[in-house]
Amino acid sequence: MKVAAVQITTSEDMDANYQLAVDKIREAADNGAKLIVLPEATMQAFATGRLDTNAQELDDDFASGLLDLAQELDVYVVAGMFRPADTVARDDKTINRVYNTALVVGPDLLGGYDKIHTYDAFDYSESDTVKAGENIVTFEAGDLVVGVAVCYDIRFPDQFKELARNGAQVIVVPTSWADGPGKREQWRLLTTARALDSTSYIVAAGQARPGGNEKAGEPSGPTGVGHSVIVNPQGERLAEAGYEDDIIYAEIDPEEVEKTRKSLPVLKY
Repeated sequence: MKVAAVQITTSEDMDANYQLAVDKIREAADNGAKLIVLPEATMQAFATGRLDTNAQELDDDFASGLLDLAQELDVYVVAGMFRPADTVARDDKTINRVYNTALVVGPDLLGGYDKIHTYDAFDYSESDTVKAGENIVTFEAGDLVVGVAVCYDIRFPDQFKELARNGAQVIVVPTSWADGPGKREQWRLLTTARALDSTSYIVAAGQARPGGNEKAGEPSGPTGVGHSVIVNPQGERLAEAGYEDDIIYAEIDPEEVEKTRKSLPVLKY
């Protein structure tokens, strides 16, 4: 199966973000991709205002529109969105938290994965505004079993191993990975390591770097370092983007997964 990782730069404008996603999904489908992965925060970029006021359920416009498109094109799409979660008290404030959700749509398929590992690191506390999910998610895309993770989950190998043990042959990772000193190198290392840990393909679609190549390497906050990547079960990068908007493609071969797991049975331990 041909897969695509769509690297875009989204903003606070949900309508513009939706149209950008639609255009890129159509482009990827026109180029033969059947599984199309877009970044975390496709619906609304981080650091562009409150997430709770724009959060939607899976039967609202954003998800429903992408579901209709996926059914029209006969493709599977994964894209980052936000859903209402709960209300908590933080420092005498009442905060309406959201789920950081990877929407999953396709022919006769509507669902989502809620990010389990909130980004509470480097003086940032995502859990203040985002409620952590609890369940791992896999889905069937044609003959493939696909696992789902989001961004910071990439630092937790056990989740990827569990997805593989649940049958996942490819794991998709919508991402909005911050730029800054060492961040690109960490991202490249972690995506390769998770492919090796899980003996699975990794299809990681990130937000492009705002400002592109001119801003490369500067701290960006949670708004993208680019470098979307598709990695095979042996840790080989089949395709990798740079800092700018792009779409990358690769072929996923389930027999390659089976062969790798027979020769390197790390999932037994």
